Amino acid sequence: MSTCKAKTTQRAWLFWGIAAALAMFDQGLKYAIEQWSVLGESITVTPFFNLVHARNTGAAFSFLADAGGWQRYFFIAIALGVCVALILMLRRPRPLWDALSYSLILGGAIGNLLDRSVRGYVVDYLDLHYQGWHWPAFNLADIAIVGGALVMMVGSLVKPVRPAAEVDRQ
Repeated sequence: MSTCKAKTTQRAWLFWGIAAALAMFDQGLKYAIEQWSVLGESITVTPFFNLVHARNTGAAFSFLADAGGWQRYFFIAIALGVCVALILMLRRPRPLWDALSYSLILGGAIGNLLDRSVRGYVVDYLDLHYQGWHWPAFNLADIAIVGGALVMMVGSLVKPVRPAAEVDRQ
């Protein structure tokens, strides 16, 4: 194997590893929350942050949570489509910003997809609040998805970085 191809392959594994680590860590945290707390329980960590045990059958902000059950399969189908698209995109050398954003989004999408597929709902456990106002509960997978979208936006504003294969050739 040529040196260029070996370096490109190593970089690809880094991004696959980021996605896999995020999904596994997210699932581990969700397992811990379900084992060590009661549904609806809230543990104060700081004056503005609680650990909670919540279940979300909908999407972000509980969108379609009360839709009657069909939404589970709808969101599974969307997540599968997103995961397949991101996997296909990560198979080719990408600019570093793109590859990082895809891996963050993929890891988060897999984490929430596993929840929906196995549990029928997504486990949320992070609660930010201020003087009675609460942001909807969320989890590490949600942070990864939003973080990936932010990396993608920032990456679109900065000078394009050549795909890893082009960088390795020099």
